[in-house]
Amino acid sequence: MDVTEGGVTVEVPEESGGGEGAASGVFFNPTQELNRDVTVAALAAYREREPRAESYLDAMAASGIRGARAAANGWDATLADLDADAVELARENLARNTLDGEVVERDANSLLHDHDRVFDVVDIDPFGSPIPFADAAFANARNLVCVTATDTAPLCGAHFESGVRKYSAVPRNTEYHAEMGLRVLLSALARTAARYDVGVTPILSHVSDHYVRTYLDLSHRATDANEAVEELGYVYHCQQCLHREHEYGLLADAPETCAHCGGPQVLTAGPLWLGPAHDREFVAAVHEQIPDDAGSAKRARKLLRTIEGELHEPTHFDQHRVYKQLSEPAIGMDEFLAQLRDAGLAATRTHFGGTTFKTDGTLADVEDAIA
Repeated sequence: MDVTEGGVTVEVPEESGGGEGAASGVFFNPTQELNRDVTVAALAAYREREPRAESYLDAMAASGIRGARAAANGWDATLADLDADAVELARENLARNTLDGEVVERDANSLLHDHDRVFDVVDIDPFGSPIPFADAAFANARNLVCVTATDTAPLCGAHFESGVRKYSAVPRNTEYHAEMGLRVLLSALARTAARYDVGVTPILSHVSDHYVRTYLDLSHRATDANEAVEELGYVYHCQQCLHREHEYGLLADAPETCAHCGGPQVLTAGPLWLGPAHDREFVAAVHEQIPDDAGSAKRARKLLRTIEGELHEPTHFDQHRVYKQLSEPAIGMDEFLAQLRDAGLAATRTHFGGTTFKTDGTLADVEDAIA
């Protein structure tokens, strides 16, 4: 089956899908077009940010569509996969589009630990957790590491023990579970990078279609690694109301009772990444790089516009949950956000859902504003 995407036409398997059971054989997921469209736009924006970046590694190439699209946009692309059929198909897909690029049958960790190879940009998009590849990526990438995680249940706390094992953090399944997953992932990646004296700065992150995607700008200085670690901390979440608070540092000091309702059921989540998950200027640049003919152009632009406007608070609220807590009917989001701003609070929509918002105020501040 032929698929045309982003100006390239590739052959993909007839039978593919989005589930983990499809991990055997050559895999193509049509629902990941948004991911690929944003990736190519992010690569273009990053090249303007760092003109010396030239080489790109698609570490889990499968059909090769992501690597082929990178090559079509001027990157010195290397496509790697352990599956011989995938390697053959990826090589054929480069050739049919007359694209330069190297395709290698090799494990991503082995390739990244090859001291004869250095990549400016490393893209890790495995089935499930990316953590088994994180050490190799941060130890050897020069400028940018792009990471996808599809194991959202462990990340967000729905599969608690698995999340603790894989990410060395305590995840909690809250109403802001998608952002919990993102910040658990960012924490694990920042701590992994710091072991190699590498500091990470998330310049774009999003949670879409049951996956987490983040782009991490790298600095190879121990002082910057220290600063990244300083962005870690804990969220204390009350199970009896919607109140939450956070503090920086690697030692948790959870309150015994909730500051809002006085309840004793306060959960600790962390260590989480509490700092910004995106760079507004970079997100705006990515938005400008989305072409009109991209398959997901409308959705990608809406996503990026929303992310660009998001506050950098480490958790978000759901407006419907707030009104349910108050036993009152919800009002329109624009009117609701205007009420918060009129009360002196900063407030923005988020990309995590149509009724989700961030504010620099506490739950008590929100309730006072809409009372």
